[in-house]
Amino acid sequence: MEDKRYAVLIDSDNVSAKYITAILDEMTKYGIITYKRVYGDWTNQQASKWREELLANSITPIQQFCNTVGKNATDSALIIDAMDILYTGRVEGFCLVSSDGDFTKLASRLRESGMEVIGMGETKTPKSFKAACSVFTNLEILLEQEADRAKENISQKTIQEAIVEIITENENNGKKTGLGELGNSLLKKYSDFDVRTYGYSSLSKFIEEMEDTFRLYKKETTILVGLRDDSLKREQLEAYILECVRQSHGEGVDLAAMGQKIHKKYPDFKVKEYGYSTFQKFVSHIPGLELINENETVKRLVEKEMESSKGLLEQSKKISVSKKKKGKGTKGEK
Repeated sequence: MEDKRYAVLIDSDNVSAKYITAILDEMTKYGIITYKRVYGDWTNQQASKWREELLANSITPIQQFCNTVGKNATDSALIIDAMDILYTGRVEGFCLVSSDGDFTKLASRLRESGMEVIGMGETKTPKSFKAACSVFTNLEILLEQEADRAKENISQKTIQEAIVEIITENENNGKKTGLGELGNSLLKKYSDFDVRTYGYSSLSKFIEEMEDTFRLYKKETTILVGLRDDSLKREQLEAYILECVRQSHGEGVDLAAMGQKIHKKYPDFKVKEYGYSTFQKFVSHIPGLELINENETVKRLVEKEMESSKGLLEQSKKISVSKKKKGKGTKGEK
């Protein structure tokens, strides 16, 4: 599915410029921003902080002179633009950024037209506007979260694990992973991700450094990222699990116990690296093995051929018993 497209419309008269990074980062969770507009009187000295952010964040300023003293002139301009954008059919949602309750009716009208409306404002925002939005986010909380993330240094290992998950998910869906797509996916997962933090000038250099795990290759004009061949390691894992099951002499191995054995022998084993969400799903795809439910909580791994042989043996016994009974009956009749 393609990402939803959003129009982000900001009322500069009621929202501080200090929130802009947090606002744009939060919107990456929802989809792609196709319109970024901020409304205000840019001749006013109070708008100086916003003017500094416009170019840095590629936001289009919409000039609205204050024609009447005491009235918020930006409201009408923002509302008219929102309705114009709605009728173009080029977006699936809106983000209305304001602490002003005057936008309550606009939010309701957009939702009536099938739009998702993300509202953002400070704690003082009236409840009516909050209730009219599909989702409302408190800007003070967003700012606190951003400050906390800035204090945390995302480890290179965490990013590496995230890349493995992205590539594996694509491969399971029959897709290749482009370098550009990978960068976008990482930014959606970690909005403050920047390869320069780790001392690299580009994402490709960052990937090349982890050559034991990833490989870069070209297909026509596109640079793709793939995982190094881990088939040997997987074969070793599968062979070890099969051997454990065979050593059980037909009893099978408890699934939880098997998981503990694997983690003891291969401490770095992570099931997600093989494209599975759980260990149970991983072992279910090993040829020659199957899971049997002993009860609601206990599952055992057994060998398919063994079960098949056991079934044939039971069937053979039944046939033998049936023949004996039949033979006895015939003798009695004589």
